Parts: sequence; C-alpha cells; structure tokens
Amino acid sequence: MDPARSIRMGKLSSGLRRIPGPVVCALGLLLAACIGLAGCTSPIPIAKQDPAPTISSFTASPALITAGASTTLSWNTQGATSVTIAPGNFASTSGTGSVALSPTATTTYTLTATNSTGSVTALVSVTVTQPNLPTITSFTASPTGIALGAISTLSWTTSGAATLTITPGTFASTSASGTTNVSPEATTTYVLTATNAAGSVTATATVTVQTTTLPSITSFTANPASIQTGSSSTLSWATTGATGIAITPGTFTSTSGNGTTSVSPTATTTYTLTATNAAGSNTATAKVTVSAGGPLKITTTSCPGGTQGTAYAGCTIGASGGTPPYTFSVSNSVSYPPLPEGMTLNASTGSITSTLIGGQGTYIPEIVVTDSTNAQATANISFAISGSNAFLESIFPSNSIFHHRVDAATTSLPVDTSPAAAIYSGYLSATVKAFFGGNAYENFPNGIPAIEVPWNQPDVAVSTTVYQKYFTSGPIPAYAPVEGTSNSTGDRHVLVYLEAGNGNNPALYEMWQGIYEGGPWTDSSNAEWPNVAGNALTPQGQGTSDAAGLPVGPLLVNADEVIGTGTPTAPNGTVQHPIRFTLNHMLNYWVWPATETAGTGSCTASGGGTISTESEISQATPPASCTMTGPAGEIYRLKASVATPACAATSPQAAVIITAFRNYGIILADNGMSGGLIGTPDARWNDTDLQCLTSLTLSDFEPVNVSSLMVNNDSGQTSH
Repeated sequence: MDPARSIRMGKLSSGLRRIPGPVVCALGLLLAACIGLAGCTSPIPIAKQDPAPTISSFTASPALITAGASTTLSWNTQGATSVTIAPGNFASTSGTGSVALSPTATTTYTLTATNSTGSVTALVSVTVTQPNLPTITSFTASPTGIALGAISTLSWTTSGAATLTITPGTFASTSASGTTNVSPEATTTYVLTATNAAGSVTATATVTVQTTTLPSITSFTANPASIQTGSSSTLSWATTGATGIAITPGTFTSTSGNGTTSVSPTATTTYTLTATNAAGSNTATAKVTVSAGGPLKITTTSCPGGTQGTAYAGCTIGASGGTPPYTFSVSNSVSYPPLPEGMTLNASTGSITSTLIGGQGTYIPEIVVTDSTNAQATANISFAISGSNAFLESIFPSNSIFHHRVDAATTSLPVDTSPAAAIYSGYLSATVKAFFGGNAYENFPNGIPAIEVPWNQPDVAVSTTVYQKYFTSGPIPAYAPVEGTSNSTGDRHVLVYLEAGNGNNPALYEMWQGIYEGGPWTDSSNAEWPNVAGNALTPQGQGTSDAAGLPVGPLLVNADEVIGTGTPTAPNGTVQHPIRFTLNHMLNYWVWPATETAGTGSCTASGGGTISTESEISQATPPASCTMTGPAGEIYRLKASVATPACAATSPQAAVIITAFRNYGIILADNGMSGGLIGTPDARWNDTDLQCLTSLTLSDFEPVNVSSLMVNNDSGQTSH
C-alpha cells in the first residue's frame, strides 16, 4: 500500500465519526477516483441544489362572465423561472403578473410555475354564461304620414343591446333609447336592428309620404250674389283633392270637398274659400252684395218630415226684407192647423224642434213673421209625419169578433137577409172612399190619429162636460195627436193605447172632442176599455166616444199593417179586422158588436124600441118612408162575385185593403159620407194609389149575419 494513500485514508478515517454505510461507500468511491488521478491533493467539492418553486395565489376576476366579456387571471409565485397558463399558449418569466382572457365557455385554467428543481401547478375556473337577445320595447314614426320634404321622427326604446342600427341609411347608436329624424322621398319602411353577443332582433316603422298635389277649386259661388238686408245667400263650392275646407270671414269649416252653407251678411262681404290638403292650399273668393231690405217675406218653402214618437230633426224658418230683427209665430186661424203635436217654434230664431213628435199625417200650418216695425208676412209650410200604429193590430185577442174572418170562402157565415141590414138603395151607388191619406186635407192631417204610451205614463185630469164619460183622468200626454188638430171645427178624436206593464193590463182610452190648449184636457164624450187583452164591450146603450159604441182605434186601417215588412211602394202586409166606415144616416138600431147608435127615432121599426140583437133586427122592417140605412155594428163584406178592380194591380196599398174587404169586411160605425172608410193619417200613404178604392161601390158589398158567433152581446168573444 502506498504510504501516502495510507496516510490520507488514515486522516479521512480518523475524521469520520459514525458515518452511515451508504455515505462511506460514496466517499470511498470519491477517494478512489481522487487517488487514481496523479497529484490529486485538493478536497472534493459537494454541489448545492435550488429549492422548488411555490405559488402563493392564482385568481380569476371576475370568475363569472357573459360570453364575449373578459376576465383577468392573476398569479403570484416564488422561485419560478417561468410560468405558463393552459389552455392557451400563454408563457411568462415573471413570477408575478396578470393576463386578460375571453373564454367562450366555462373553462378551468392551469398555472404551471417552473425552475431547475421542478414545477408546481394551481387551478382557477371561469364560468361563462350565454347572453339573452336584446329587446325592442318600441320603434315608432311620428307622424306616420308626411308631405314630401317634411320630417318624421323615429323613436326607439330597447334593452340589452350593444349596438343599434337603422336601415335604410347608416344610422348607428349604442343608446338604449333615442330619436332620429328622417325625411324620405317616398314611403319607406325603416328597420331597427338591436344586437348583442347573443344575436339581434328587429322592428319596423313605416313613414308614408303623401305625394298629393295642391287641391283645386272648381267653383265657389254665392247665390244670390245680391241680397237685401236680413236675407241670406247660399255659398256653394266644388273642389278636388281637398281634405279640409274653411270659409272666412266666419268660422265655417268642413271636410267635404263639395257643399253649401248659408250666410246672412249685414253688409257687402267677400268670402274666401280655402281648400287644404297635405300638399298645401288654394283659395277662391265669392262676393255677396247687400242692399237695403225690400218687402218682408218668409224664405223657407218646406221643412223635413218626421216620425211619430221620435225626436224631430229640426227646421229653421228664414225671412228676408223688412226691418230685422224678426219674430216668428204660428197662426191661430181655424183655417190652418198648428204645428204637429210636440213641436215648438222659437219665436226669435225661427227654429222648430221637438223631443217627441205626437202628430201623424201632413200638416200645413201658417207661419207668421213679424219685423221690428210690426209688418207681417205669412207662408204655409208642409210637415209630413209618418205614423207608428202597429200597436193597433194587437188590440183585443184573436178570438174577438174584431179579428174574425167573415169571407164566404173560408167561413159559413150567411148573408144577413133582414130588411134592416140592407143598405138603402139611394146609397148603393156611393163609391168607397178613403177618408185618410198621406196628403193634407184642406191643410189638415187626413184621418184619425192614435198614439201608444208606456205603462207608467202619468194620469192627467180629463174634464168631460156634455155626454158620456168613462174616465175623469187618464194617461193622455200633452202631445197626444188630435183628429184634425186642436183647430178642427169637427170631430177631434184622441186615441191613446196604454201598454201593459207592472201587473197592469193594456188599456184603450178614446175621446171624441179632445182639446188640450195648455191643459187640462177637455172632452164632450169619452170611453175606456180597461183591458183590451180581454173581450169586454162597453155597456149597452151607454154611449162612448163613437156613435156605435165601438172602439175606434182597432177598426182604423193604418199604414203599418198595410205596408207590413215591405215599403210604401211595395207593401206586403195584411189587414186582419173589419174597417170602420160611415153611411149618410144609420138606422136607430144597433147589432152586436155595437152597443149604441146615432140613428134617429123616425126610422125605428114598427113596434118601437131600439134593436140590439140579430134576432130582433131580423124581424124589424123600417118604415117605407125611411131613407136611413143599416144598423150600427153591421158588418158588410165584398161579394165573392165581385172581381178585384184592375187598378189594384198597380195600386198595391189599395190591393191590400180590398183583400181585407173580402176577408174581414167593413163595419158601420158612424154617420158620415156614405162609403167613407176611416184610417190613420200617415205620410206613407199614397193618395193616388188609394184612389183605386173608388172603383168599388156599396152595391158590391153584402151584409153578413154574424149572430152565430156571439156568446153574449156584452162581449166581443166569438163562439168559434
């Protein structure tokens, strides 16, 4: 052994203190290596190792984002010579730092910190939520219609949008709400697009461009162009393309391109018509020359008609000449009727109004105008009032004699062969005549009017002074129509039907000589049927508002039943009751269903006494000298052998009535012109049509024996 080696080993050996076996082994190897090197005498070095890196923090802020947004990853490490973040290719040599990332989905990021010793990792997660589509609350154009060159404002309200655009055009905005002005040259639909990361939504608004040309005025005239003080002139215009019309001076406006208006200037005036549309306006002028007033006169020639039971449309009486101001009134001359019941005339304005028309038929009152010097002028103005009398058809039940057919074709009712039933030979040539119509008769309504009132119509006092009175108060309205009007010097029947209601029966009230004149009602004789749903007749011989004791209203022929659901020129109705008629003088007898007569004692049958039943009258013979004819209540029918007049083919209203002559007949109700049929006045009657009835004479009719139908003479009920 080499002494030096031995020494070195000895030194080494002497310096060791209980060194573990593996270390001894390692040292031996090092020593052997050293000895093998020539001249190796230095100590053996041992290498020093770096510590492993550490990560103090790795965070994401924010940790929750919406897709499209970004988050910041931050780290803090010690001993790292490099860091990386995955997924992705981010790398850095900075032990502390941050980086912004925009993941499109929820992602867990890994931070790796590395040095020569090794590496460590840390994790952080970023949650990504998907955004909602934006919302467009409103997108409007105001105004939606503009003239060419004008401006419309587009307005919007949105939520959740990142950007907004409006097309056509290049408008863009990030404001959730706002406005912008547009001026399209043609009608355009604008599209608002609201966009965010989730996508986009749209809304539209249309601006209509009115490309109309200026309106044109074809004519603007004044007629007459020259008037006297207090008179009026009519301005007339015709335009094309105008949406608005204005006339000055004054405040007149209209949306009608063609029209008229009345003016009454007090001095010569030039009127300007302005026609306007979206494109602009045009004007024209018309001059009215005013001179001193001439003779006073009423300038109104007619007024519109109306319908009973409804409000009147209105009419204004005009006047000219004289010395204004004017005062208007209705003449109280007995030669003229007053205004239709319910109408009033404003004395200072000449305006005629009514909340409810009571009248029927055609009225021709005399209107009077008085100027400031008390000069007067008059004019007759016609008012045609249609009736409303369908209610008359429902009075009395269907088993009443007043609704029973008497024609030979469908009944077995024989001809009444009693001498008293025959019509006096001197009257047989009398023609059948309509004592009713649409036109006025000597200025007055032609016929007997009637009115229907509700069940709760208040009762008013009725003073009956001469003959029979059944009621001293009744539901008679002040506007109830009067036969011939209150100016009549003849009969003035007032007929009022009270509707059923509140437990009350329908009732019929009739007056013979009704006069109101501010109230209360007065009368000479009246009658009441307190329950026309039943068949009770008035007491025998007691007298009523009618000569025969019969109800007047249900036996009148009225336009409603004739016209039906058709029209006045094409009626399709039916008359289902006998029609009231008159003879010059009736006998001093009555037969069922009559309860009274207006005949005189000189024509009482031998043996004396009034005859009230068919069995009695069949044995009665009027004196040979008697020129009276027929008992009250006798029903006559058109003979089956008599052909329908040819004129009925072109007279449809008369044709309906002639059919009723066959099926229900005519019933003798009063003294009067022989062959006179009684009906309601109504503007819907065609008087020329009704002339066809005169083709028939009383010789075309035969009396009917209805005694087999009578249950008792106090009831209108039929036995079968």
